[in-house]
Amino acid sequence: MARYSVNNLMAGSQQVLATTNKAIIGVNAATGATTLRRGWIDEIEVGADGAAVATDCQIDWTMAVQTAAGTGTAATPQPTPDGADAAALLTYTVNYTADPTYTQASAMLAMATNQRQGQRIAFPDFRLTPFIVAATNLKGITAAAKSTNYNSTVVIQEYCVE
Repeated sequence: MARYSVNNLMAGSQQVLATTNKAIIGVNAATGATTLRRGWIDEIEVGADGAAVATDCQIDWTMAVQTAAGTGTAATPQPTPDGADAAALLTYTVNYTADPTYTQASAMLAMATNQRQGQRIAFPDFRLTPFIVAATNLKGITAAAKSTNYNSTVVIQEYCVE
């Protein structure tokens, strides 16, 4: 099994947050040149990278199951830690301009950070992560963010085993 890293600075244009969720990264299985396969997101790092607004505020983050593709920029994840593995076979999409279909009410992770605070979640063994990409066409995990008054961009870095 290989491990890959992907973030929303790799491709496309970062999108400004609003008061409704904005999809930042999606990792999903896709039918195509490769066989459908599972993936495990075992580490997530999030934070704001735009100028802080005058009124201190939160950024709400969610990880939810994606059931249909949206419109974003394809990103090529990098093998990690040594770069010697083959190319990734899951589909990685960043900086969505049209969100994929996901059910907010069934979010697998919901957390808030301050606009001046980052957060890291890591699982010591990828088999312990709750963020499993099913080997089902276009089904995957979407990371999204929103804020009541932080109106700039964010960065999300994910590590995925496939």
